[in-house]
Amino acid sequence: MDNRELNDQEQARREKLAKYQEMGVDPFGQAYKVSHHVADIRKLVGKKQSKAIEKMNLIVSVAGRIMAIRRMGKASFINIQDKTGNIQSYIGIDVVGKKSYDLFRLADIGDIVGVKGRVMTTRTGELTIRAEKYTHLTKCLHPLPEKFHGLTDVEERSRRRYLDLIVNDESKKVAFARPATVRSIQKFLDNQGFVEVETSILNPILGGAAARPFVTHHNTLDKDFYLRIATELNLKRLIVGGMERVYEIGRLFRNEGMDASHNPEFTSIEIYQAYTDLRGIGALTEKMIRQASKDVTGSALVTYQDKVIDFKKPFKWISMNDLVKEKTGVDFLKDIHSFEEAKAVADKYEIHLDKFKNTIGYVMNEIFEEMCQDELIQPTFVYQYPIEVSPLTKKDKNDPRFTQRFELFVNGRELANAYTELNDPIDQRERFEAQAKAKSLGDDEACEIDEDFVQALEYGMAPTGGVGMGIDRLVMLLTNQTQVREVILFPTMRDK
Repeated sequence: MDNRELNDQEQARREKLAKYQEMGVDPFGQAYKVSHHVADIRKLVGKKQSKAIEKMNLIVSVAGRIMAIRRMGKASFINIQDKTGNIQSYIGIDVVGKKSYDLFRLADIGDIVGVKGRVMTTRTGELTIRAEKYTHLTKCLHPLPEKFHGLTDVEERSRRRYLDLIVNDESKKVAFARPATVRSIQKFLDNQGFVEVETSILNPILGGAAARPFVTHHNTLDKDFYLRIATELNLKRLIVGGMERVYEIGRLFRNEGMDASHNPEFTSIEIYQAYTDLRGIGALTEKMIRQASKDVTGSALVTYQDKVIDFKKPFKWISMNDLVKEKTGVDFLKDIHSFEEAKAVADKYEIHLDKFKNTIGYVMNEIFEEMCQDELIQPTFVYQYPIEVSPLTKKDKNDPRFTQRFELFVNGRELANAYTELNDPIDQRERFEAQAKAKSLGDDEACEIDEDFVQALEYGMAPTGGVGMGIDRLVMLLTNQTQVREVILFPTMRDK
């Protein structure tokens, strides 16, 4: 039994349910044949004048939610909203008949209805469907939030996304822009000869990235598994197997904090291409993002929070060392020879170091993250990462302290992370062992040793370039959203 306390409007709507049944109408409806969506009608009509529209004799059948009602005795206007837009309908008792008009009198804002009729314009020039048949489809038992002020809190909109989509046009645009972004990426990569694959979400070993995992238990096997923090190792196994060009778009899970740009579960794409390197995978990434921007927004120039992000121009490449040198005047490649010297630079700029970050490379990376990355507004590939923060990356052939890795930054945030992939199994084992040591010292984001992956590399993996990119963050850029929860339909939320 529903024991919730109802307000006057909610009670009145429930009382109408019996009246529908008395009229032989199911208050929660049946199937309805839709001939046009609102956007279809507007496209067909275009900029035609009233007389031209009348000559079209366009009969349509639309269905959607009532967003406004203007009653005028024996004739009324309603606004119907479907997934593509909003259109007015004129309902007159002289056309639909008394029985249908009495049915319409029971309507409330929020009800879902069907209207069949001829397209026309009113004296004020508004495109309108002159209803010849009115069909009740679903009763809405709650009044809708007041459109512009009733559901504006980000947290409340995230909790009740269904209401958010009903009353906020911008949220609906974002909801449709996200799958459009994914489709653009898929089409681009498919045309480049890549194949989309699916790999396991449950993993027995923690690997592929530095992150805290979610742990679950498999009852039949009586064994703990991790929800995957990356798809990397399985995709590289496929490269070993000879698939050459693969990608996966899927959910990743990291048991970490929540903020404007982080959600514990998020969508990533990882792409691996045999016989290429960092520069090759960078060129692919640049073209893919540029195409997605064009497909979703209509332009390679995107306005984000009053800044124009230029995806049209070639993306900039700059080394981490050069950026740190610009900020501190210290050349870590030439001037720093010990951890103590590096720590002195960090101390000068009051940069906190974790206890296990006791190498030059870690310090250099911390300085970059604290002092440099926020200023990278236009698309920038930052390359030559220290080996300590890149356990799966091929070493820089000119300086083994560094790796062939880039991160792509846009508007001060990491958007993509790419490697010339490490395919030396001996080197890979040493990196895993270093990660295991860091884990034993308290780094709960460090990887574990994946013996099967090392063995896979021993069978030989072609020289490969790989990149991972956050789909959520790309959608945020393309839709001008500052909160990641705005582009995830049902984000993880704290209890009320």
